[in-house]
Amino acid sequence: MIDRLSIRCRPARRPLLYQTWAQLLFLHWPISPERLRSLIPSRLLIDTFAGSAWIGVTPFTLWGIRPSFLPAVPWLSASHELNLRTYVHVDGVPGVWFFSLDASNPLAVLGARLGYSLPYFQARMTLQEAGPTLRFTSSRIHWGARPADFEVVWTRGKSLPEAKPETLEFFLLERYCLYTARGEHLYRARIYHRPWPLCQATLSRFSSTLFASLGLAVAEETPLLHGQAEPLHVEIWPRHPI
Repeated sequence: MIDRLSIRCRPARRPLLYQTWAQLLFLHWPISPERLRSLIPSRLLIDTFAGSAWIGVTPFTLWGIRPSFLPAVPWLSASHELNLRTYVHVDGVPGVWFFSLDASNPLAVLGARLGYSLPYFQARMTLQEAGPTLRFTSSRIHWGARPADFEVVWTRGKSLPEAKPETLEFFLLERYCLYTARGEHLYRARIYHRPWPLCQATLSRFSSTLFASLGLAVAEETPLLHGQAEPLHVEIWPRHPI
């Protein structure tokens, strides 16, 4: 059985990192689990909703990145980010598996690679905001990495209620741990924040080669969209072997 509720509780020990996330857009596409199986460590089970796996893309910005015992340094503690992800579980604990994470801050890329063994890549990124409309672009420039470009223009709409348990929105959005691997070793890291503040989102432009960089063909018809309504303060704990 997968426990999707208790994982939302804040761990008792002190977190390693603090961050604030904002201007985030969730884009999701259904996909058959079999098409993802070879891309994910065998110990991780692909999480599904009504028999379907999901692949997601999340462009956003973050600031206030700092260890819990140090203050934020303005020119070091901010970044834009773009994640390509799916959903997995092991031992009944649901979480996120990242295929790639592009970021504009090279120190954030280095720290996440060293500290969490996450597949971070440096990228040139822009985020422009005009009223409720946002434009996010990314172009991967990481040495030795497959190229990947991305652009989205979307507009915030009215606020939405929190995602309810047992709904597709809850399955996709309310995730409070990540999984990562180094060689044959698998790790889990916890995160904590309040439930996602959501708003309607309308897409006016979208182009991406993220899926192609993964060697995966995904039909890019209109994705399922969820916008972030307001900034979210996030706590992150160290990874632990499982």
